[in-house]
Amino acid sequence: MTQQPSRLTDAVDSRRDDLVAFTADLIRIPTINPPGNAYREICEYVERRLRPRFPEIELIRAEGAIGDIDKYPRWNVVARRPGKAGGDTVHFNSHHDVVEIGSGWTVDPFGGEVKDDKVYGRGACDMKGGLAASIIAAEAFIDTHPDFSGAIEISATADEETGGYGGVAYLAERGMFSPNRVQHVIIPEPLNKNRICLGHRGVWWAEIETHGRIAHGSMPFLGDSAIRHMAALLGEIETSLYPALATRQTAMPVVPPLARQSTLNINSIHGGQPEPEDGYTGFPAPVVAHSARIVIDRRYLIEEKPEAVRQEVLDLLERLKATRPGFSYELRDLWTIPPTMTDKAAPVVRAVDAAINAVLGLSPDYVVSPGTYDQKHIDRIGRLHDCIAYGPGILDLAHQPDEYVGITDMLDSAKVMGLALENLLRV
Repeated sequence: MTQQPSRLTDAVDSRRDDLVAFTADLIRIPTINPPGNAYREICEYVERRLRPRFPEIELIRAEGAIGDIDKYPRWNVVARRPGKAGGDTVHFNSHHDVVEIGSGWTVDPFGGEVKDDKVYGRGACDMKGGLAASIIAAEAFIDTHPDFSGAIEISATADEETGGYGGVAYLAERGMFSPNRVQHVIIPEPLNKNRICLGHRGVWWAEIETHGRIAHGSMPFLGDSAIRHMAALLGEIETSLYPALATRQTAMPVVPPLARQSTLNINSIHGGQPEPEDGYTGFPAPVVAHSARIVIDRRYLIEEKPEAVRQEVLDLLERLKATRPGFSYELRDLWTIPPTMTDKAAPVVRAVDAAINAVLGLSPDYVVSPGTYDQKHIDRIGRLHDCIAYGPGILDLAHQPDEYVGITDMLDSAKVMGLALENLLRV
């Protein structure tokens, strides 16, 4: 049985049209990453929206962060609404960047089209619908509980899709997610409105380069093909590493279930001559490839040690070096993040659990994300562990053509987030 209407839930329902229009407006700002388009534009839009209720607002450029350049500066907006002294601070954090459009769309990716209880567009699900729902929740809470104790913060941050280093990581390094400033964080990622996401698997990205010797393509025996060496490496990954990873299972409630094992993705492969410039109409030159590179994306479990994850690949490379004539390589670490999982007894978990029970009339599922999101920086850099992901949207729709977010789902999630504020702040 769902909760009887309250002043807060009524206040959310009364904002339905506003929520839809707000979400559509956010979608129409094409914050594609990479390269990082329209970041300042969307931060200024969110600032204007929040200004009537949030007296403390900062636009913060992540100067010097990974990805920040003058052509594509990494902009973030952070707003704070203090209540009465003596309470906790609850922070809603959403990323404002979206991935490339891709193909297969039947609607305008940046049109914000509304039909059949859905708002369509790139980023609708991941995660502009969550950003809009969290703001509606905060506004409804402030208007119905003007004398609350503590504080509410809302942020829209950059670059989550490419690691979050120009967004939450930059802010966390400057103390904006330290436990003496913020006590509870909700990240409205699209994990379905009946789920609480406690954390994510670990990740290690690396680049592997195999070396060769250039020669004329008509006499390949005078050279040494780096591509053939890379093919041997890929063969070893296929026949020995993939089967080993498939045997490892985690106790973490990762969704979907197939992601409860260790995984490795070959993210990209490059070998031989670079791609010709646009407009070039000639043929390639006949040469033996002197270099080939792959980027690997290894997702690992809380039961695995990060040093062992790296060593396993290094051991494979060393075996090839010992057995394959001419094989040499370089292994370059790109970035790594350990797994994280918030305790089910944490205050923010209990608060959202109770709110889901009240709004939806059911106990939530507890899940873990297969991929990382910005909880990693709040946990690792901010040392703040009372953090979860909860928001509207269906996870499987993220990054897909015809991405959408359900309007009813946004309203229900906004009610949950508003009631969580009631549970966490003294009202």
